[in-house]
Amino acid sequence: MEELLKRELNTSKLKSLGRTGGGCISEGSSYDTDLGRVFIKINGKEEARMMFDGEAASLEALTSMQVVKVPAPIKVISLPKGGAVFVMENLEITSGLSQHAALLGEQLAKEVQAVDKFGFDVSTCCGIIPQDNTWLDTWPELFARKIDQQISMAEEEYGDREARSLWSQVVPKLSTFFKDLDIKPALLHGDLWNGNAAEDKDGPVIFDPASFYGHGEFDLAISNLFGGFGRRFFDSYFKVIPKAPGYQNRLELYKLFHYLNHWNHFGGGYQGSSIRTLQSVVKAASS
Repeated sequence: MEELLKRELNTSKLKSLGRTGGGCISEGSSYDTDLGRVFIKINGKEEARMMFDGEAASLEALTSMQVVKVPAPIKVISLPKGGAVFVMENLEITSGLSQHAALLGEQLAKEVQAVDKFGFDVSTCCGIIPQDNTWLDTWPELFARKIDQQISMAEEEYGDREARSLWSQVVPKLSTFFKDLDIKPALLHGDLWNGNAAEDKDGPVIFDPASFYGHGEFDLAISNLFGGFGRRFFDSYFKVIPKAPGYQNRLELYKLFHYLNHWNHFGGGYQGSSIRTLQSVVKAASS
C-alpha cells in the first residue's frame, strides 16, 4: 500500500499519523507527505472506485461554489486486489458543530444556480448505494426516480410490498407537494447529517457528500434526523430563505428517502419508520 501511495502521489515522504476516522463505510487515515498532510479513505469493496469518483466529483463541485468549505480532493486510486483509495486534503477539524452552526445554515441557503436541469454528471453514493443522477427537466421527476429505486431495492432484498403500494398512491399526486413553487436546481450535499459536518478555526466544514442538483430543501431532511443540527442552524437558514408553503409536508417527503436508504443499508430496523413516513406522505398527498 505505501509504495502504491508514494508512486501515485509522487512523494518520497509518507508518514502515517494513524487512523483518524472514516465512518462506517470506509477506513480513514492521515499521512504526512511531500504535498503536505493528506487524509486517505480506503474501501475494499468492488464498487469503491465508483463511490470515491462520485465523492471526488461532489467535492469539486462544492468547491467551485465557493460557499461552504470542503476538503479538496486530490486523487482516487484503484487497488490492485480490488477496492480503491481516495486521497484528499487533511483539514484540522473538531468533531461536530458548536460555534458555527448558524453560519453553516446561512451558507447552505445561498443557493447558487449553475445549471438548468436536475441531476449530476456522475453517479454518487448515499452510503454505498449508487444514485441514478441522469439529468431530468424537473425536480419531481428526479425525486420520484430516487424513491422508486429505494423501494425496488427493499422489494428485492426484503420481499416488501407495502412500501410500493403506499408510494403508488402518492405518485399521481406528487405535484401537489410543489404547488406554486418555482424550484431552481441547487447543488446539494446529499447526505448532510450531523456526522458529515464539523468546523475548523475559520468556520464550518462539510464532507462525505453525495451531491446532485435538486431542491435546496432536500438537504434539510436528514439535517433534522439522527441528532440534527439544532435551532441556530435552521433559524439562520430560514432567515435567508423563508419557509415556503407546504414545507412540513415536503420535509416528510424528503425524510422518506433517508429512511428508505437506511432500511436498504442497515436492515429491518428502519422498515417501521419508512412505512410510517410513507403513510404520513400518503395522508398529506390526499389532504
